[in-house]
Amino acid sequence: MDEAQLHRELREAALAHRPDHARILARVERGLAAPPQASRPRPAGPRALPWSGRRWTAAVAVAVAVAGVVGVGGLAVTTLEPRSVPPATAPPAPGPVAAVAGTMDPGSNRWWAQGDLAVTTETSVAGLVVEVRVARTAGVVSTGHWRTRPAEDFTVTVTEEPGALVYRWALRPGRTVPPGRHVFAVQYNHAEGVRDASADTYTVVLTGADGGRSTLRGGFGATPAR
Repeated sequence: MDEAQLHRELREAALAHRPDHARILARVERGLAAPPQASRPRPAGPRALPWSGRRWTAAVAVAVAVAGVVGVGGLAVTTLEPRSVPPATAPPAPGPVAAVAGTMDPGSNRWWAQGDLAVTTETSVAGLVVEVRVARTAGVVSTGHWRTRPAEDFTVTVTEEPGALVYRWALRPGRTVPPGRHVFAVQYNHAEGVRDASADTYTVVLTGADGGRSTLRGGFGATPAR
């Protein structure tokens, strides 16, 4: 018999038990009302309880017995109550392994610049989001962008925020990125002179076919003087 069946039968038996309280109390009352019987002489020893004391003791014993029956029944049901065990949670799948490097293109000049973000994946990627934030230094205005992957594979947006130009590529549902090196480039004008790109940053989120996700962040560093 398994634990669930044993618990069910004990619970049904406990719930079905109905002590006859009226009958028990009637017996106690009859005992209390009965006249004391003549007692034979008792040898000397510890003083016996008077009849009233014996009747009180008997009543208490009966009450305790009734309470014990009910209590034991309740205890049996309670102690066998099955405990719910939370289901085991599987650890999340590891995300795709990749390397990311942000550099300033050598073709940048004193009025215009291009930031190159190279994403190198070791396995096929089912989801990819690339975001580059170009700090709004003097004269920064977007002039374009490109990537080495097919244009129809991505949704691309360029957003002007108070502190940055935000370039974002999101892989379309159902498309994949194969293993290899993939470049995403941002282009913009800036005030004349050598622009410091140390405040430019990137975030790359990769999702594997099994749902595992990895996130890589970094920056572009300072633009080399020309």
